[in-house]
Amino acid sequence: MAVRLVFVHGIGGPRRVALEQERWTEALARGARAAGHSRAADDLVNGKLAEVSFAYYGDLFHSPGAQGGADAELEAPEAAILSGLLTDIVERRLALASDSQEQADLRQALADLRPEGSAAQGVGNVVRACVNAGTTLLDAGPWRRSGQWASSKLLIRDLGQVARYLARGRDSLDLLVRSVVADFVGAGPSVVVAHSLGSVVAYEVLHEFTSAVPLLVTLGSPLAMRAVVWPHLRPRPCRTPPGVASWLDCWDRDDVICARPLGEADIQANTAGVRPRGSRVDSDGLWVHSATKYLARGEVAGPVIEALQAASASS
Repeated sequence: MAVRLVFVHGIGGPRRVALEQERWTEALARGARAAGHSRAADDLVNGKLAEVSFAYYGDLFHSPGAQGGADAELEAPEAAILSGLLTDIVERRLALASDSQEQADLRQALADLRPEGSAAQGVGNVVRACVNAGTTLLDAGPWRRSGQWASSKLLIRDLGQVARYLARGRDSLDLLVRSVVADFVGAGPSVVVAHSLGSVVAYEVLHEFTSAVPLLVTLGSPLAMRAVVWPHLRPRPCRTPPGVASWLDCWDRDDVICARPLGEADIQANTAGVRPRGSRVDSDGLWVHSATKYLARGEVAGPVIEALQAASASS
């Protein structure tokens, strides 16, 4: 059986699946070459090293009826998670920021998230507070320079996907998302590379199925957000999925979405004694949260290639 390489994406707008798979594969190949695996990089691009797939579930967030304004999209539990998520992101960035103007912008964003009196009540007001904070953030240093979102509502739409998944409220959205990813993982063996929200999805999928996973790689993962994400994870307490033989958690200090690692002490080991191993990445550029930024790094791509080679040799 050919080893699978499964990419699991994170938040964002609709994607062209074939193009995204190509971009992620090419980025991984660049990283592989940087790690000294030039021949394997060529085999990866040519489809000889692994059966590559892109587990796309984004259409589930962009169905008719879910494309209105932020107030219409989020229910009360979702809005509460979104507010907590934004607060965590801003507080973490504030702890790292050295520029005085960025610090001032971040403090204002926190104030936006904590309105007083009646403005703090009701789902609509909570979402509006998030939109206001998003507007402030998009005027702040790395957010403004990155050009990732044209408006605060688009930022809130994308971050709201994390909230909608974790709230597990309407239309069994989380179940549908996991079902899509599970179909791609299959019976294994599968090396799984999951980015952003996709790392949360992959974590839960791999707990539901006993597929052999020689390596799980999480990139810019919100799994490290203990106060916001952990209370909603399944299963709890957090532990390495049973079929995972190795877990590499990659993070970048300049990743304004998730700038912290998963500590080994944070996640319980599975029966094989596996816990996540953190790997700090220092990427260049204004926006380092993107999956392709991570994949193009040798310290990320090298272990992926080596896991694929080992799995292919033993299959």
